Amino acid sequence: MLRSARRAGAVAGLLALAVVTALGGAATAAPSGSKSPSQAMADAAKGSGGSGRLKVVAEGLDNPRGIGFGPDGALYVAESGSGGAGRCVAGPEGADVCFGRSGGVTRITKRSQQRVLSGLPSVAEEGGVAATGPVDLGFSGWTGYLLVGNPGGGTESREQFGPAARRFGKLLKVDLRGIRSVADFPRFEELNNPDKGAGVPPGEPGAIDSNPNGLLVRKGAQYVTDAGGNDLLKVDHKGRVSLVAVFPTQVVPAPPGIPGLPPELEAQAVPTTVVKGPDGAFYVGQLTGFPFPVGGASVFRVVPGHDPEVFAGGFTNIIDIAFDKRGRLYVLEIATGGLLNTPPDQLPAGRLVRVNRDGSQTTLASEGLNAPGGFVLGHGAAYITNNSILSDAGQVVKVAI
Repeated sequence: MLRSARRAGAVAGLLALAVVTALGGAATAAPSGSKSPSQAMADAAKGSGGSGRLKVVAEGLDNPRGIGFGPDGALYVAESGSGGAGRCVAGPEGADVCFGRSGGVTRITKRSQQRVLSGLPSVAEEGGVAATGPVDLGFSGWTGYLLVGNPGGGTESREQFGPAARRFGKLLKVDLRGIRSVADFPRFEELNNPDKGAGVPPGEPGAIDSNPNGLLVRKGAQYVTDAGGNDLLKVDHKGRVSLVAVFPTQVVPAPPGIPGLPPELEAQAVPTTVVKGPDGAFYVGQLTGFPFPVGGASVFRVVPGHDPEVFAGGFTNIIDIAFDKRGRLYVLEIATGGLLNTPPDQLPAGRLVRVNRDGSQTTLASEGLNAPGGFVLGHGAAYITNNSILSDAGQVVKVAI
């Protein structure tokens, strides 16, 4: 139990895991006729409205995560899907998670919302909650890149779902010639294991863990944060993967009320997002690993060849970051109060924060942000994926900044 909690597997899976069960063991079965915590969350989200500041621009999405503008000016959203009726295995909550080809990409304009890419791998429990599938995207001209998460561990975690799951944990290139695999991050983790299994006691299994989550597309190269591997990776124009940086663990107090834990725990970094800053350096936001300490997440500044340095701290469970044209940093938290502190029948409350020039922070949006999964800035607004761990209830909301 504790081992699975220490390792930061699929980011969305960890979210559901933290909400339902603190240590990663099997969730307690719901009494006959009652709703599971996951189903209660889904029902609550479908019946709730956002705040007056949030404008819904798309809805009915399946686990929407990363979002960006395409070369045509439209918004594109990576959807992790809702699993399916394929092969099932025991998931982190104890319930089965089942495979399907329900992942995809949706294009959004002022007049339409359309699935433009479908049939991509997805695993989720019944109801499509907390799916693993496509997590981020980006463009280089008219060529698109799509990042697909991995359901924990190494290559064996996707192989258990059969040949149709071969694209888990990979960077895909999408153009007029079709969809091609560019890089395989679980394979890189198995061959290199840059963080040396951080947080896993010697002799215990679980040192190999890859779950790519954040994508930055640059001309001639792509950069990926591996939330499971605790590192920032570069993919060159030939598809070769190399290490840019490894992010450190931190020692934090153990959460109260959980028997069997030592007084302090080693929390992993769990990097979830990467952008290029106005100074040319990379900036990486972290979710943090169990026990997901409130105020324990930071934004790191990374210069290749040097150790990461904390640029801004005091955040909780960062899921995405961005800079505006004035060089100001924006941070999106998926769970402002910490993943372990969310009632099991509720979605975690998130917020969008601007870091001002003097280091102070301004909250731009919070009410109505429920488990947000990503955002992009443009046209004087932030476009945020909302209800990002739910199927058919995901949204894109707009807030003026």
